[in-house]
Amino acid sequence: MLVIALLVLGLTVVGKSNSNWTHHPSTQSPGAAELHEVLVRDSPFEDKVVVISLEGVISGEILSDIGSSMVELVSDQLERAAVEGVSAVILKVDSPGGEVLASDEIYLLLEKFQKEHDIPVVASMGSLAASGGYYVSAPCRWIVANELTMTGSIGVIFHSYNYRGLMDKVGVRPDITKSGKLKDMMSGEKLPEEVLPEERAILQGMIDESFAKFKDIIRTGRNHSAALNLKDGVTEGRKLAPNWTEFADGRILSGQQALNLGLVDELGNFEVALDRVLQLARLDGAKLVTYQPHFRFPGFLSLLGQARSGSVKVDLGLPLQSRLPEGRLYFMSPLHMH
Repeated sequence: MLVIALLVLGLTVVGKSNSNWTHHPSTQSPGAAELHEVLVRDSPFEDKVVVISLEGVISGEILSDIGSSMVELVSDQLERAAVEGVSAVILKVDSPGGEVLASDEIYLLLEKFQKEHDIPVVASMGSLAASGGYYVSAPCRWIVANELTMTGSIGVIFHSYNYRGLMDKVGVRPDITKSGKLKDMMSGEKLPEEVLPEERAILQGMIDESFAKFKDIIRTGRNHSAALNLKDGVTEGRKLAPNWTEFADGRILSGQQALNLGLVDELGNFEVALDRVLQLARLDGAKLVTYQPHFRFPGFLSLLGQARSGSVKVDLGLPLQSRLPEGRLYFMSPLHMH
């Protein structure tokens, strides 16, 4: 019991919980209502700016420690921000990208939130905001990157392994009955010469379609933001360079290169993003808060149970690709898949 008490106490000192928020059970989904507000930085001003962190691989998979997916968590945080009447949002992005669908769902959430509530969202890029990490930043009213931020990597990738050679070496051969010639398309069990031209054409078509949407998302988001900023008299932002699509070939860009191409608006750190969001929201100052899931005590007990079993988990240092769900398209930097 002493160990439990100490660990729970340790969790409570991470941030200062603000119990003054108004609960609106009739207008919040269960997920949004369960979030608790944590004060990140106090201020004499009553307005609030919410910080939403998007870190790691963007995925629609359920996160075991909170019981919901990254997409659902962002949705709940934005819903809570709207209900609480916050003045602005900062999206902290530090991600190599991730699943195409999950990235697109987060993009749509951010686009809808800004349109429906007229609340500016400023993206603050950390060390990495590549591929899907840039995709989710594209609808933001303003994008701030450090000059050394790794961003860009605009493109789509489908990565798989062909292990038929290994199967042949150990004397294992596939025995397949299928309804159509393409039912086992791109299977890793096929000999390279068994892969039909139609298979590659179908997959390439899907990749090309997703890539075209990626570029359209960038074009739409950046042009819309530039128009809003101009309307509000904010002229320091960047417009897309005429030749920006020449650099949308999967290459990694620095923050400075992205600024030159009009993919970001400004160079700087989180404090620069904060100053900018205050300007866009016409605020002299504001409290910084986050909305966090509550600590799940049953999950903590299960961890204690695992610890008592005496089992040891060894990290083999496997590449990220080997831990990603197979058979999906990714907005992902290839540098972070191997």
